[in-house]
Amino acid sequence: MKLTVIGAGNMGRALIRGFVTGGVLKPDEVFVYDIIEEASKKTAEEFGINRSADPNADVKDSDYVLMAVKPQHFDATLNGLSKDLGDKTVVLSIAAAVTTSRIRNIIGDRRFVRIMPNTPAQVGAGVSAVCPVGLNDEETEFVKKLFETCGIVIICDESTLDAIGCVSGTGPAYVMLFIEAMSDAAVALGIKRADALKIAAATVAGSGKLCLETGVHPAVLKDQVTSPAGTTIEGVMALEENGFRNAVIKSVTAAAEKTRKMQGN
Repeated sequence: MKLTVIGAGNMGRALIRGFVTGGVLKPDEVFVYDIIEEASKKTAEEFGINRSADPNADVKDSDYVLMAVKPQHFDATLNGLSKDLGDKTVVLSIAAAVTTSRIRNIIGDRRFVRIMPNTPAQVGAGVSAVCPVGLNDEETEFVKKLFETCGIVIICDESTLDAIGCVSGTGPAYVMLFIEAMSDAAVALGIKRADALKIAAATVAGSGKLCLETGVHPAVLKDQVTSPAGTTIEGVMALEENGFRNAVIKSVTAAAEKTRKMQGN
């Protein structure tokens, strides 16, 4: 097995960490290239993987090639590699808003996968939407297993992937705003800033884990902590009065509209 990763930015490094520490790939099976030599060198040293000096040579015999580059650099980078891709090489793309048709226009009939991971993959708690194109069941299962080292994986079609991306891909930013606001409120109540951040972040993380592991609907879990005439219902009413749910829904739909514009639709 050989995987060549093009791009050693935050997401590229996060995924490599999961692939290697999760035991799906051995360090000597992974090659990394970045146009910034220091970035690929640092990543190779950190995870004990191979540093690619010539990506065109490395993709020739790679089973999988992961394109971990920005959308604005995607076409030029993949175009530069396409002529050297092996006949059986599967291309994995994590570039936001780069559609399957756009990828196909570059690599033709080769098999590929469009993937939308998110930043919590850096700590093994991410969500990855995976849309395989032309893969057999065994290959799809391998890609699923690969990305499960970084969190939850949802196999889907392209329209669902784009929708998931507007929730899980952009969602961490909204959650960070919520954590920041909660910690500011805690500071206003006299709690030290460092403690306030820990309390707010742990409350969000714990609540998400509770929802996932129990399988109980969030409305039910909300009701379990909302006592009659208590403090929680007072806080919930304040959130509703200030349009909390509507703001969240609007943020996701705004991201969806921006995605369509970026895709040219």
